[in-house]
Amino acid sequence: MSSSLQKVLGPLHLWGISVGLVISGDYFGWNLGWAHSHFWEFLTVVTIVAVFYSTFSLCFTELATSIPHAGGPSAYAHVALGPIGGLIAGFFTLVEFVLAPPAIASALGGYFHFLFPFVGEAWAANGFFLLLIGVNLLGIKQTARFELFVTLTAVFGLLFYFILVFPHFDLAKLAKISSFSFWNLFPALPYAIWFFLAVEGVAMAAEEVKDPERDIPRGYLSGIGTLVLLAFGVLFGTAGVVSTDEVSKLDYPLSFTLGNLYGPSSWTTLLFTGIGLFGLIASLLGIILGYSRQIYALSKEGFLPKILSRLNSTTKAPSFAILGGGLVGIVSLQFGNTGELITLSAFGACGMYCVSMISFFVLRIQNPNARKTYRAPFYPILPAFSLLLSFVCFGTLAIFNSFLFFILFGGFSLASLLFLGSKGFNLKKIPHSSLSPEEEEAPLSRGDTDF
Repeated sequence: MSSSLQKVLGPLHLWGISVGLVISGDYFGWNLGWAHSHFWEFLTVVTIVAVFYSTFSLCFTELATSIPHAGGPSAYAHVALGPIGGLIAGFFTLVEFVLAPPAIASALGGYFHFLFPFVGEAWAANGFFLLLIGVNLLGIKQTARFELFVTLTAVFGLLFYFILVFPHFDLAKLAKISSFSFWNLFPALPYAIWFFLAVEGVAMAAEEVKDPERDIPRGYLSGIGTLVLLAFGVLFGTAGVVSTDEVSKLDYPLSFTLGNLYGPSSWTTLLFTGIGLFGLIASLLGIILGYSRQIYALSKEGFLPKILSRLNSTTKAPSFAILGGGLVGIVSLQFGNTGELITLSAFGACGMYCVSMISFFVLRIQNPNARKTYRAPFYPILPAFSLLLSFVCFGTLAIFNSFLFFILFGGFSLASLLFLGSKGFNLKKIPHSSLSPEEEEAPLSRGDTDF
């Protein structure tokens, strides 16, 4: 078995992965926020979250280019904060990336059932999940090419949606809402996050990038810009033609909206729904890629069993990591509901954002004059703003979803006990000066000297 991932990705691949990871959030999930807030309230939440992701992406890009490692957040925290930091960041990242796929698969089943009513939603959801696990097993080159194809198709689908809905746009549907409750913003937060959740997963493909210092900023930042534009387009386009209450509990809100305008059996609605499947496929495929690289890296660092970092000798894919995370996702798909899975995934994301921003400041303070090809702008104001918003988001989720927070806390406690019971923290904090991008050094599979 080979121990090295293939370096085959360029900036266009990274754009495809970053947008593909998230684009299902435009097709479903975000609309559940309208069950808790009206249009202007939810727009406020989405705007705050979009600003946060934009600032966070600028900082996260610096981390990714300085430490191009498959572990992404867990690697940055391990270098900055030692093994405890690596364990915390790794746990949060796995919660985000392992629980998002079953939520997406559930919606994928709903869209497919809308298109082909004779196929049950559960059968379609499980079938697509297993199929895309199989695609990831083929290797990164094949996965990235397919991901780029389905992402471009999904973006085209959203542009097609805009063309169909904006001629029917009625500003009066938005203007008639007069009341505004500050407290309605908080329960809608996880669904605003869903518009952007997992975009940072592109960093977990960093070890497979040909030129990380040049290609990661181009691919990642162009990806987040694309996603911000699409999110606001979907939000305004949908609210301007349909009652938000009508779509607030659906797994296929955009198809329902077009069905209201053109008829559920019209060629436009059916064509869009068929294209919409590609958006969900893109995210499910990309997030499987993300969780598999996180599991692979945590295994190489010693946080998970070593077998999970074994690579297939032919495809160079981390097959055991792909299958292990997929098993957890398939089980979650059978027993979880979409709203709870989205909220738990958002919990993991916000926890990881907090740890990543702390790591960012620690690494900057420890190495203020380190040479970097990319540096986050407006330091320290912009990173401090991002750090503050990450804690606000996590705290808000914890206060308004206390039961799920206790589940998350219980999961982390169990993971910590299992780790301590097996080997303890015998992994030492890795001095940044010992990391080299040219050779593999335990416990990190790859690092960089910029930090």
